[in-house]
Amino acid sequence: MGLSSVTNWATPARLAGLLMLPMLPVQASVEDVKLLPTPPMGFNNWARFECDLNETLFTDTAKSMVSRGLLDVGYNRLNLDDCWMTHDRAADGSLQWNSTLFPNGIPWLAKFAKQHGFHLGIYEDSGNATCGGYPGSYGHEKQDAETFADWGIDYLKLDGCNVFAEDGRSDAEEYRVRYHKWHNILSGMEDPLIFSESAPAYFCTNDTDWAKVMDWVPYYGELARHSDDVITFYAEGSPWESIMANYHFHTRVVRYQMPGYYNDPDFLIPDHPGLSMDEKKSHFAIWASSGAPLIISAYIPDLSDDEIEFLSNKDLIAVDQDPLAEQAALVSRDSHFDVLSRSLANGDRLVTILNTGKNTASTKVSLEKLGLDSTCQYRARDLWTGAVSTIKKSIDITLDSHATSVYRITPPRGCTSVTPTGMVFDTSSGRCLTAGKTVSFASCQASDSQAWRVSGTGSKLTISPLSDVKKCLVVGKSGIDLVSCGSGSSATWTYSITGHLQNTKGGCLTDSAGAAKVGTCNQDIAGQIIGLPSGVRLADVGVQQ
Repeated sequence: MGLSSVTNWATPARLAGLLMLPMLPVQASVEDVKLLPTPPMGFNNWARFECDLNETLFTDTAKSMVSRGLLDVGYNRLNLDDCWMTHDRAADGSLQWNSTLFPNGIPWLAKFAKQHGFHLGIYEDSGNATCGGYPGSYGHEKQDAETFADWGIDYLKLDGCNVFAEDGRSDAEEYRVRYHKWHNILSGMEDPLIFSESAPAYFCTNDTDWAKVMDWVPYYGELARHSDDVITFYAEGSPWESIMANYHFHTRVVRYQMPGYYNDPDFLIPDHPGLSMDEKKSHFAIWASSGAPLIISAYIPDLSDDEIEFLSNKDLIAVDQDPLAEQAALVSRDSHFDVLSRSLANGDRLVTILNTGKNTASTKVSLEKLGLDSTCQYRARDLWTGAVSTIKKSIDITLDSHATSVYRITPPRGCTSVTPTGMVFDTSSGRCLTAGKTVSFASCQASDSQAWRVSGTGSKLTISPLSDVKKCLVVGKSGIDLVSCGSGSSATWTYSITGHLQNTKGGCLTDSAGAAKVGTCNQDIAGQIIGLPSGVRLADVGVQQ
């Protein structure tokens, strides 16, 4: 069976035909979770050094990661980025490493890495040239894949510079064709390389094309960068704003993450001089809470003991590496705080609270907003301090500007159930679905009228506001409405990998300039791509050939 088409989404019936996991006859990606069962952890040179890389940087980094305990807690990958090669291929068309930068050669470096407990990864580009102007892989895909494997490489970051559409294809379709080719090549290998895709990052300014590209990347590789490069060490601009820009993209793609595929918000930059210690720790905590790849781009030998300490936080790393592989989703958002939550494999619930404001502030997060039972008492472990407390009714907290708290909440016996609860929002505009006299999309204010309980499975969901859980979201005579639950079939919804929330009577929930409406399901309408709380199961229905 082939992947369903990512174009011509003209009817609800066609939208309903999308399968959550297309059955491609190959090994890699979500079809073989064993290839990358948890998000990768390690080092990449780009954000810290850009093209200023060499053999010594990687050997010194490896030795430092061993001596400072980073390898012991899971950072076991060394990934070369752009500019490692010569500007010309060999006579037989194969890539060549720069022997001045790597005098012993890439195969030697791969052996060195393995001897010290690491895996070696490498960078290439799907276009005619890399972003740095070195030979791209276009026309040499199979040859380059075999070369990397022969060198001892097991991880490929494939960029998307210098890609030009051919045969009348759109830019988005051209990227799909090229990454699909790489997917098939890597999957056909005896030992497939881990495939890190960069395609979505090239469509960040076009919500429609970006969403189309995001819809296929989980089936082609193990991780994908969904947003711009995080700011580099020597670039002008605010590193915190760069981190937050990627984080906001990250909150839009929760539905894609699953065991075997991980959304990638780019590197950790713990030695950037423009970040405060609270900002550095928040960067790490948000990435770990979300189950994101933890790839450090810093000069490891010069990291402070405090930086090594938070990067080595075993409790947060355990969350990042949790086998359930849920991504934390937004519970609430207002002008000061983002609250995110997810479930963990042992039945615990994670809550992460980030002060996005410029001042110290306080907030309260109720158990109901976390999908928990307000009549129960829960044990909560602060993953920064290790302190254990009992939660009754709510978490009350005060945080400094740009600081983060993370709690791992353990339920008592008889209180283990979780109902997916949190924001239902338009991922394009950022507006929150809001219950009131009418149902609308409005600016997010962290109110109970903007927190929604989602019950059922992906093809039979009911959705109720926390402000009145006896009412369900329906398609009424005048549009979207709330009525007593169980009063009609229009209270049932289907949620697909595309982010469309389709009513069983037909039509998709639509943010029409703030008005909540139901419209013909169409992938080209950005206002129909909806984010739901973590733990909501996607529809598993028919597939188009």
